[in-house]
Amino acid sequence: MIKVMFVCHGNICRSPMAEFVLKDMVKKLGVSDEFEISSSATSREEIGNDMHHGSKNKLRAECIPFTKRHARQFTAEDYEYYDYIILMEKYNFVNLCRIIGDDEEGKVNLLLEYTGENRDIADPWYTGNFDKTYSDVVRGCRGFLKYLGY
Repeated sequence: MIKVMFVCHGNICRSPMAEFVLKDMVKKLGVSDEFEISSSATSREEIGNDMHHGSKNKLRAECIPFTKRHARQFTAEDYEYYDYIILMEKYNFVNLCRIIGDDEEGKVNLLLEYTGENRDIADPWYTGNFDKTYSDVVRGCRGFLKYLGY
């Protein structure tokens, strides 16, 4: 079982979008049973809130299924449990380290690093551009699956 945790600041826009995009991709590949995929936040600001309507609207437009969910904060136990902890931006790493200390096991990467790029995925909560965020998330998830050999 490959356990993947996507992480962003609030867990209402980018990380849940990535969670549902990757779930859809592995389902279409017929390998859903080989993955456990989730998402969380580094902050506590949105804890308990559902996914942002902009992310939901974009997923609907792309025919990607999603379920109602509640934002939650990443925990030290998550670090131990998940194999891959995938961040949306460099600033998330600073906040994540407040929770886990150092990334001693080398589990943490930026999503776009799997595309060969070392850059952030813009937060659509601020930019309003859910299309650009979606495009980056899809590219990153494809790159991640290629990295894994799928």
